Amino acid sequence: MKVILLQDVKSVGKKGEIIDANDGYARNYLIPRKIGVEANGKNLNDLKLQKNNEAKVAAEQLADAEAFAKELETKEIIVYIKGGEGGKTFGSVSSKEIASAFKEQCGVDIDKKKIQLEESIKSFGVFDVKVKLHPKVTGTLKVKVKEKQ
Repeated sequence: MKVILLQDVKSVGKKGEIIDANDGYARNYLIPRKIGVEANGKNLNDLKLQKNNEAKVAAEQLADAEAFAKELETKEIIVYIKGGEGGKTFGSVSSKEIASAFKEQCGVDIDKKKIQLEESIKSFGVFDVKVKLHPKVTGTLKVKVKEKQ
């Protein structure tokens, strides 16, 4: 019996796959537990429509991320940090501080987990910080670190 899986099933298949299952396994386990449905004409058409919708949503998210990445490259935020003698800093600038400064200065919220610092910022100056907006899109943000007065 052909079955469309509604959830991931270990060692059987992933959600949305059409599998060949034994009749008893399908009727007694998969279908009653709402893990799968029989692959008839209506259910196959529903699956096709659902996959088309998911592809459309994914394309929209990718386009939005690319547009936001271009917008990020034009922005520059300023982060203030305490400094000591000789241009030394006390501590470093974290992704949390960058995210809060971006929200404060630009009005847009960025998740601190998406900000990727190769190494912590421990000096004054201008730094390029990568922001992972989408699995395929990474934007660059300029962060200017200045001494707190």
